[in-house]
Amino acid sequence: MLFGYIQDVGIDLGTSSVLIYVKGKGIVLREPSVVAVNAKGDALAVGVKAQRMLGRTPGSVIAKRPLSDGVISDYTLTEKMLKEFLKKVCKPRLFGPRVVVCVPSGVTEVEKRAVIDATIQAGASKVRLIEEPIAAAIGAGIDISRPSGCMVVDIGGGTTDIAVISLDGIVVRSSVKVAGDKFDEAVIRYVKKKYNVLIGERTAEELKIAIGCVLPRDEELQMEIRGRCLLTGLPKTLMINSTEIAEALIETGMMIADAAHAVLEATPPELVGDISHSGIVVTGGGGLIWGLDILLQKRTGVDVYVAEDAISCVAKGTGMSLEYIDKINEAENRRKIII
Repeated sequence: MLFGYIQDVGIDLGTSSVLIYVKGKGIVLREPSVVAVNAKGDALAVGVKAQRMLGRTPGSVIAKRPLSDGVISDYTLTEKMLKEFLKKVCKPRLFGPRVVVCVPSGVTEVEKRAVIDATIQAGASKVRLIEEPIAAAIGAGIDISRPSGCMVVDIGGGTTDIAVISLDGIVVRSSVKVAGDKFDEAVIRYVKKKYNVLIGERTAEELKIAIGCVLPRDEELQMEIRGRCLLTGLPKTLMINSTEIAEALIETGMMIADAAHAVLEATPPELVGDISHSGIVVTGGGGLIWGLDILLQKRTGVDVYVAEDAISCVAKGTGMSLEYIDKINEAENRRKIII
């Protein structure tokens, strides 16, 4: 086996969070993709500790996300973050771990090289890449080696990756920069426009998780939030309901549904027949937003299912792919259709 004699690690390097899978142990780390650094560039905190500092740091400390829209936006901070995370999960050895890193299907060769270099600098001895839809399908329990089509919609923090997979490879793919972060931004814009109140990213994310939906719920939910009134500059408390959140999120949800529809349009007829029989599988944290699966089903006319433990599917699939990454890469080189 490719990774048999030293520690094997799979990394889901997401815009919002990093999940690490260690062979034989499963997912051992799940932390936000946030790094806090001082004026000299020294890392003060990563992950959960750094996330608590977002929007609360003094001028001498910066807390930021080193990844944007699914790719590296700050190479140095990404390297520091990966180094700290690998230290947490890997025992000291003569050779660094061999790592498979998951990347969005739309990344360029330059962006791929940045991921490989940053991971090696963080302590890996060898790095291979796998595309998110392939990892998501494997993690969701789909047998991608069969000569029949399956369709995966992976909604992460920075990107939504949509792919039709058959015989270990992607037949049709699309990667759109509309995902969890865009839902958060939509909530912030809505509250600002309707109530003249500014809320932070964390508050928007909490709203999305607690009462988020893209269609009206049968039972309306409410949540109290606090922000800064733009008219007075003073703190203000609001009660937001799920109907308002649906109004805020529906446009972003439709963008994802339209992207899934476009992939189906570009899919060969035989595979469309397979997909109409097996359905579309949704993975990623964004897929847990209430009603998004229904919206996708209405737009595509195909049954849609949210995978079990959808948040962890990509990380699990990345780790499981350690067994046959060469086979997947070989299939990927055989055929590629990008829309």
